[in-house]
Amino acid sequence: MLEMLQTFFANTGFAMVDYRQIIMILIACVFLYLAIGKGYEPYLLIPISIGMLLTNMPGVDLMKAATDSENGGLFYYLYQGTKLGIYPPLIFLCIGASTDFGPIIANPKTLLLGAAAQFGVFFAFMGAILIGFTGPESASIGIIGGADGPTAIYLTGKLAPHLLGTIALAAYSYMALVPVIQPPIIRALTTKEERMVKMEQLRYVSKTEKIIFPIVIMVLVIGLLPTAAPLIGMLMFGNLIKESGVVPKLVETATGPMLYIITIILGLTVGATANAETFLTSQTLGVTAMGLVAFAVGTAAGVIFGKIMYKVTGGKVNPMIGAAGVSAVPMAARVVQKVGQEENPSNFLLMHAMGPNVAGVIGSAVAAGVLLQLFVK
Repeated sequence: MLEMLQTFFANTGFAMVDYRQIIMILIACVFLYLAIGKGYEPYLLIPISIGMLLTNMPGVDLMKAATDSENGGLFYYLYQGTKLGIYPPLIFLCIGASTDFGPIIANPKTLLLGAAAQFGVFFAFMGAILIGFTGPESASIGIIGGADGPTAIYLTGKLAPHLLGTIALAAYSYMALVPVIQPPIIRALTTKEERMVKMEQLRYVSKTEKIIFPIVIMVLVIGLLPTAAPLIGMLMFGNLIKESGVVPKLVETATGPMLYIITIILGLTVGATANAETFLTSQTLGVTAMGLVAFAVGTAAGVIFGKIMYKVTGGKVNPMIGAAGVSAVPMAARVVQKVGQEENPSNFLLMHAMGPNVAGVIGSAVAAGVLLQLFVK
């Protein structure tokens, strides 16, 4: 009987555990706390945390690769959609179906603010190369500055899949911390007078304009950057079905069941790539640090360009809306609205900030296309 108990215990996970797995399980619990206790990106951080916890449980190999003689683990099969770049473009389709491009059509110059915010991507890309990362790894780290989780996952899956777990966690962590990171940067780079600027109401945008816009963007961007087709194509397709007004059931599906199903699978499989062997390395610290630099510089670049527009327009543009040029929709726009109302309670900047915010989504996809064109043969 004693021998049977000893054999049983020797085959339990507790008998196989090592300190690295314990650390990873604790990290997963921290992310669960941030998601549940603090409300930071719960829809993605909860699945990512559970994926991380399960893949680091001793004796469990849900990411085990399939062989000719043996089936793979559950997450191995689900992960193929991440590895092959299927899930992120589908997420973009869902985002497009739930996004109003009206503010950017009404004020096209906000496209420049979305473009300016991508400076953080290329700044961190160069910085990562200087500290020893390879070109593809640096591209994957830099894209964190776009504050767009699906884009970061898509690009990393193509260029540096061994960093996928680390980069996905960094990207979504910084997205969740937008309300914490951005306000100090905005206040440091703007004056009280600039923050109090009230902008004119946006003009009415017709249905025809909203239908033409995604078609034109697809043709122009994909014509210039074919590598951006999966992300831009799906984003604009999703928006087109929304604005067409003739396929409400497709829109309902894309913004509801489809979005949440893909989010669950994507989150679980991304978390499952963060095992102790790949996550607990010096590289992780470098990725996390450079990701923060990318996001901070992107925010700062957007605000600085907003200040230029403030000067050029004679004070008609509130430079804070440049901070929304990063692709954290709609959190970055809400941050601008909140900071603006703290300075002037009658100021309503949300719709103005949504212009550069949507431009940031397009800009991050374009930046990913540029980086893919550089490194994918």
